[in-house]
Amino acid sequence: MQIKAEGARTLQSQVMTQEPSTPPQVRPITAADLRECLRLGWADFVSAPLSDLFFANFFVLAGLVMSTITFATGTTFWLVLAVLGFPLIGSLAALGFYEISRRREANVDVPFKEILSLVWGHRTGQLPWLATIIVVIFLFWFFLGHMIFALFLGLAPMTHISSSLHVFGTADGLTMLLFGTVVGAVFAVIVFSVSVIGMPLLFDRDIDFVTAMITSGRAVRNQPVLYLGWGVIVGGVTLVAMIPAFLGLFVAMPVLGHATWHLYGRAVVEENSASTT
Repeated sequence: MQIKAEGARTLQSQVMTQEPSTPPQVRPITAADLRECLRLGWADFVSAPLSDLFFANFFVLAGLVMSTITFATGTTFWLVLAVLGFPLIGSLAALGFYEISRRREANVDVPFKEILSLVWGHRTGQLPWLATIIVVIFLFWFFLGHMIFALFLGLAPMTHISSSLHVFGTADGLTMLLFGTVVGAVFAVIVFSVSVIGMPLLFDRDIDFVTAMITSGRAVRNQPVLYLGWGVIVGGVTLVAMIPAFLGLFVAMPVLGHATWHLYGRAVVEENSASTT
């Protein structure tokens, strides 16, 4: 326990006294890395379930609030946009998962109070800038999605999704679904590209958010098939986890959050290694 406590103090000191980092280098990943990241993500979740459930609670509450508001106001068509856009903002609440995984890698204690303090401390750094960009894209997706609905189904009676499913089977409905899916996919790829490595990178190192976005985008550009495959896994698991009243997010979000941290560790070269190359 004494060794772990000393390790925790060392890790805390390193986080609080970070010097600005040099632009990071990325390295190739493999399909085996993705499988291993998922395995490690599950192991991290099992090791600290209570802390994970606290951070996952924000995802579940967000989903329940969105669905409650849309059903109460009779505007359930907004819920479709919210559900499809939900994975876009998933990375915003993953910071706690990153810190838990980082501490497990360093073999130090994972006290909830310290994790919460470190996550809260990032509010004045570069992370909020990337988070703001993601939220703006999410809100723009809402606006554009509503315009797509109006363009194709503006004259259709869409008062309630449960009583208007037949509208989606019409020619206009199918065209709207196809067009909206393509547009939504473009937004998802953009957000995924800048955040899959960018978000944990900003959490781990003292660099500007533009550099983090460029680094993340470079990693995705270098291996688009593997990274987009990872994005499909993340998006698919997230959407499936929403089906039982968003409750599946209590497990899906922590596992995916931890796995993303481990993916970052495999994709980005350590600072010491980068400085000697």
